[in-house]
Amino acid sequence: MEEGKLTVRAVERALDILSVFTEHESLGMTEIAEKVGLHKSTVYRLLASLEGKGYLVRDPATEKYSLGFRVWELSARLSGRADDPGILLLPEMERLRDQCGETVCLYIREGNERIRIQSVQSRHEIRRVAPVGARLPMYAGASSKVLLAFEEEAERERIMNSPDWPASIDKEAFLRQLAEIRAQGYATSVEEREAGAAAVAAPIFAGTGRLAAAVAVSGPSNRLDLKTMIEIVPLLREAARRMGKMLK
Repeated sequence: MEEGKLTVRAVERALDILSVFTEHESLGMTEIAEKVGLHKSTVYRLLASLEGKGYLVRDPATEKYSLGFRVWELSARLSGRADDPGILLLPEMERLRDQCGETVCLYIREGNERIRIQSVQSRHEIRRVAPVGARLPMYAGASSKVLLAFEEEAERERIMNSPDWPASIDKEAFLRQLAEIRAQGYATSVEEREAGAAAVAAPIFAGTGRLAAAVAVSGPSNRLDLKTMIEIVPLLREAARRMGKMLK
């Protein structure tokens, strides 16, 4: 029994290591150990296993690790699904990017987090870089507020009463903000989660009427100010409407 527990723990630790690459392209062993909170000797063994199986590759020149070909093979299987919204909605995301000039992202909620499942980068030299696969908290950011605002009340209450929810947030004030978002049909955020970044997001409802995802336009806050975001809202909401018609 104890051996089984150790085996499961090793798997969990290996997955924790892979997860840190959702926000970083490459990392050294010491950096990885710090991020997952493990001793370097343990991380060294896990990295060797992941490298041996092709899930990570190591650059001999820098001694840094990055995701390997096996990860891309797995993701290709996922992206090949006919019902994958990240693939289905990509043309509409690119169209919206070309209309507003800023980065466009697609988010879904999983548990108490939102996941960026697709991203189309701005063509501006200075732009918001949004890596696909990033997991983000539900208490900050335009997309998080949209996903919460249009969620069923019982599920919204469960998320806001979970241990993950910061005690520093005034829940009553937050609920009033969500009610306003439901009334206006979109949410904005300025430097809520990341300094120098702003975003405006809208819900995507599938053909059945269910909340399927949130689509967001994001960029540097000095370029994407509140006035500009309000001007983008009609384009954003129309894109969300078209996207919803493409989903079951």
